[in-house]
Amino acid sequence: MALSVSAAVLLAIIVFVLLKGGYVRVGSMLACTLFGFTLAATGLAPVINSGLVSLAGLISSF
Repeated sequence: MALSVSAAVLLAIIVFVLLKGGYVRVGSMLACTLFGFTLAATGLAPVINSGLVSLAGLISSF
C-alpha cells in the first residue's frame, strides 16, 4: 500500500511539473489519465503492478 501511494504521489508531481513547464497540455494529460484508468481495469493491471513492485525492489537494492 505504501509503495502504491508513493508511486502515485511521485507520478502526480511529475505530471504537475510537466504541465506547468508547458511540455504537456491539459487535453493530453486528461487523455493519459483516462488511458491509465482504462488500463487499470483490464487484465494487464496485475502484470503492470508486479512489474512496478519488481522495479521498486530493484531500485531499493541499490
